[in-house]
Amino acid sequence: MEETAAVAAATETVTATETGTPEKSSYRYWVRQATGEAAPPPVPRKLDPSAANGGGGNPNALGSVWNQAGTWEEKNLNSWANGRIKDLLGSLGSLDFSTGKASIDEVSKCSGDAFLVTVRNKKRVGYNYELSLRFKGEWLVKEEKKKVTGHIDIPEFSFGELDDLEAEVRFTDTLEWEDKSRICKDVKLFLSPIKEKLQTFELELKDR
Repeated sequence: MEETAAVAAATETVTATETGTPEKSSYRYWVRQATGEAAPPPVPRKLDPSAANGGGGNPNALGSVWNQAGTWEEKNLNSWANGRIKDLLGSLGSLDFSTGKASIDEVSKCSGDAFLVTVRNKKRVGYNYELSLRFKGEWLVKEEKKKVTGHIDIPEFSFGELDDLEAEVRFTDTLEWEDKSRICKDVKLFLSPIKEKLQTFELELKDR
């Protein structure tokens, strides 16, 4: 009992009151002093992808290093996809028709999104785009060759929907209805080579 009382008295802090009379404080505290045997604090280290795989992670995981469990992860591919679509469609050759010929002059509009999604360690790709291609050509109109320009507009389409690809033709030049209808049918023949180029794009997208 005497030893217990001595320890309690040693841990009490003595403070002075306004009258100078010593007063025992009701607060007690313990001070932990570092010793040579104490373990040093942990040092942060940069995560190494190879170490992560070798340390029990899934070596076949398709996601990022932080996503070794293969849960939801989405990657934006717009920068690559926009440039690739323009390159492919810009390489379209010219077409010859019964009363004229034409070629794709420029991809004037290429807007949309392309993405890569990893879900449950499985890769899925997709895209959604809207295109407009400017064409120029020369047709026989009123027994005279006439230069004609315009746009092939391809409305919104998505991955796996190329079989349903549709196009609308807009003319820059003023034409009579009969000539416009005939030339429009010719210009829509570009849909077949356009579809082939976009199929190449889809295959390349799957390999990203």
